[in-house]
Formats: sequence, structure tokens, C-alpha cells
Amino acid sequence: MVTIRNEQAADAQAIEQLLDIAFEPSRHGRPSYRLREGVAKRDDLSLVAEVDSKLVGGVRFWPILIGDNPALLLGPIAVHPDHEGHGIGSRLVSAGLDAAKAAGFRLVIAVGAKAYLGRFGFKPASPLGFVFPVPVDDERFLVTELAAGALSGAAGVIRSARGASDKRPKRRVG
Repeated sequence: MVTIRNEQAADAQAIEQLLDIAFEPSRHGRPSYRLREGVAKRDDLSLVAEVDSKLVGGVRFWPILIGDNPALLLGPIAVHPDHEGHGIGSRLVSAGLDAAKAAGFRLVIAVGAKAYLGRFGFKPASPLGFVFPVPVDDERFLVTELAAGALSGAAGVIRSARGASDKRPKRRVG
């Protein structure tokens, strides 16, 4: 049985090992890591999956800004190779997006496979006027809205929330 729960500090070593297996240690050179440098992940939104009390998957969310508007960066998403193909990654992403929506976030950016993330509503971000701050494959630069109409007028340069990681979205009425 798969258990999804919030990531805890005690999970740090197991998550790093999982990420090394899934993406190799060179993952730190990927474009999305530039936005994460010096920024704390959202602990309330970062989740892990366990099977028989063993950590087998994880997803993290990071605060970013689009202009001055708070948003989230999704990733990394990782599932141990021994547990791939069982829907664990999908459960993690779905639960994380639900938690992000409940926390009042309206937009989530990702750099990943459209074939995978498209099932969660992600679509190419560049044609919608979003700009990633470092070179990235436009086919992998994606955005999804968590609130109807959130994409309207939300375009701009994605930037790190360094120094603004406590910035929470403002609740909108209507």
C-alpha cells in the first residue's frame, strides 16, 4: 500500500539518494535549479510516497514570482525505478497541486515532459507570454492554472523568490 504524506526533515537523506538515482548528481546543473538556489522549498506542499515504510517517491514545490505575483515551481518529481509505473508519481503530483490550490496559489510552473504533465493541465508557457530566466527547451517549459482565469494577464519573467519565500498568495474573492 502506498502512503502519501508531507515531507519531513528526517526524509532529507533518503530524498537526496532518490533524486541521485532518478536524475543523477548532475541534476543540480538543470535550469530549474537556478530558481531554487537560496530559496526554501514549501514544506507544507512537498510530499513523499512510502511503501512498507520505505520512501519511494517525492515531489517538491518552490516559491517563485511572476512579476510581483507569487506562484510555484513544481519539481523535482521522482519515483524509485523499482516502483515506477504504479501511479505513484501521478498521486504525488495530484496531491501536491490540490494542496497548492488549497493554500491559495493560482499558477504553477514546471520544466518537464508535456506528455506526463499535460494530464494535470500543464501547457507550454512561452506562447502564453511567460519567460524562463535561463535558456530552457520551450517544449518543456510548462504552466498550469489552479484557479479559473489565473492565466489571463499573468505572463512575465519567472524569477526566484529569494528573499520572498514567505510571500503567500493573497486570497481573491470571486
